[in-house]
Amino acid sequence: MMDSNSLVEENGTSEPTNSVEEPTNSVEEASELSSPLQNDVDNGKEVAKKKKKKNKSKKKKELPEQTDPPTIPVLDLFPSGDFPEGEIQQYKDDNLWRTTSEEKRELERLQKPIYNSVRRAAEVHRQVRKYMRSVIKPGMLMTDLCETLENTVRKLISEDGLQAGIAFPTGCSLNWVAAHWTPNTGDKTVLQYDDVMKLDFGTHVDGCIVDCAFTVAFNPMFDPLLEASREATNTGIKEAGVDVRLCDVGAAIQEVMESYEVEINGKAYQVKSIRNLNGHSIGRYQIHAGKSVPIVKGGEQTKMEEGEFYAIETFGSTGKGYVREDLECSHYMKNFDVGHVPLRLPRAKQLLATINKNFSTLAFCRRYLDRLGETKYLMALKNLCDSNIVQPYPPLCDVKGSYVSQFEHTILLRPTCKEVISRGDDY
Repeated sequence: MMDSNSLVEENGTSEPTNSVEEPTNSVEEASELSSPLQNDVDNGKEVAKKKKKKNKSKKKKELPEQTDPPTIPVLDLFPSGDFPEGEIQQYKDDNLWRTTSEEKRELERLQKPIYNSVRRAAEVHRQVRKYMRSVIKPGMLMTDLCETLENTVRKLISEDGLQAGIAFPTGCSLNWVAAHWTPNTGDKTVLQYDDVMKLDFGTHVDGCIVDCAFTVAFNPMFDPLLEASREATNTGIKEAGVDVRLCDVGAAIQEVMESYEVEINGKAYQVKSIRNLNGHSIGRYQIHAGKSVPIVKGGEQTKMEEGEFYAIETFGSTGKGYVREDLECSHYMKNFDVGHVPLRLPRAKQLLATINKNFSTLAFCRRYLDRLGETKYLMALKNLCDSNIVQPYPPLCDVKGSYVSQFEHTILLRPTCKEVISRGDDY
């Protein structure tokens, strides 16, 4: 919305009048006297007009503000094309030298376009989640919730084929379902007051992915469970860095997570880290790029490296702290390094062409296929899965009756510092 300060109005400058009348010798003399005065007035008017024009042009340069609900693409909100950087955390100990290294700064200057793409995706994430927090209420149909979120992302990111858009389906897993659940078409699940919902959605620009999640719970009874995963995630972010061993990050996360206790309906539970869920490195158009960030101790000794993107995510559970695949599948993704696989079924070839064109190696769900006008594709989709071209990702569930919370941020290990790309005022 435009700033409502009104423009400075031009005041008609009146001629100074003398109370004592002076006799004029002739008409010529009178006109001679009045012309310099008239000129002054005309000049004054011109100056005022110029001022008015200047004010108008200044006004045009004011940045537009986001509407509510959000509809203005972030490209229009940042006409310079430079998007805000995330939270900066300095490296410590053996890596302190990086902060002031001229060589490392030069490396960063070369990476500017990539940093800017991922920051644009992060700005969209922040604005969309801020809006969603204001509209999510018990009684909402989960399908409506997801479609509202996804349509807002599409607008704000200026969706453009594989150049910019949604990075993966909106996870809105409830209660003991920890991840990878989104409603399929026709699903009638409604969000309840006593639900614990993990809202995990992703944005991307040029394949640079922001993977970021938070948990929604209306009942304050669940607050300690949410705080456990939020603080564990912040600990993981703090511990991460160039040359840090992944197992050390996992050990620090678990220590914080399991220091929390939550009382649910009169029964106390120690919050557990889900031992078979992890954070992960992220590549271009590749949500899981090969390295896993454990959330318990005893993980691998592999080190984090300069220039890598990571999703640092933690899951706290009141159940067993272990997930298994269950329920109807909704999430699918084409395998990143799959070559040409000969397919017999014409329908499978056709579906693969749709997947290649619209998603490439980004994850998708059945609702996205429906939206593209695909029908009766389940057999073809199964064929693509059986041929190892597409991988199904069914929901991951802890024991029924338990509750899981999740928080997640995308971080970038820049040459000179660590940037928490997706950090916002909210978490």
